[in-house]
Amino acid sequence: MAASNPSVFLLSVTGQIEGADFPSYDNLYCKYCYVYGQDWIPTTGLEEGITQITCKGSQASHKLIWNFPLDVTFKSTNPSGWPQLVVSVYGPDVFGNDVVRGYGATHIPITPGQHTRTMAMFVPEPTWRLQKFTSWLMGRRPEYTDPKVVAQGEGREVTRVCSQGFVTVCFSIMMKDLKKLGYDSGPANPQSHAGSSWSTEDQSNF
Repeated sequence: MAASNPSVFLLSVTGQIEGADFPSYDNLYCKYCYVYGQDWIPTTGLEEGITQITCKGSQASHKLIWNFPLDVTFKSTNPSGWPQLVVSVYGPDVFGNDVVRGYGATHIPITPGQHTRTMAMFVPEPTWRLQKFTSWLMGRRPEYTDPKVVAQGEGREVTRVCSQGFVTVCFSIMMKDLKKLGYDSGPANPQSHAGSSWSTEDQSNF
């Protein structure tokens, strides 16, 4: 009975933080974490992590490559509070201090299959020019105490920010029992799991 009438559904998230494009910066690393609703519980995998430091290669694009793996599984009773991935990028300033170079967030894709997301990154800006000069001189630029605020949105309307850079993330999404609980996540990505034995129905029902 428990198998035919599940009380929760599962969301499996794998993939990788591929890399970033920050034209003005080099030698960067990033931290990641997930933000989710109160009905969501991580069951396996890592909720947060930190990548290696990477520098720009000799290729024409001068992109930063991390290829850092993601692997986590959640269970929940309803889709409210669907998980978001929050990424914070850090690197050295002219004085060698590690400072934040960008914050970004994206919802985990809601359909099974493989997906690519490019997140526009931003940093908080000082309100006054004197604050901006002081933060540069002291090597301490404004940053969030808790980066999860990026995904929550509360109070963001009073924060001055500056856009800089992009981070690319690839997701591979699988779900179980979502349809049995009456939720339709839509068709699976037709390009997902190419060359594997997974079918569209398998991907949506795990």
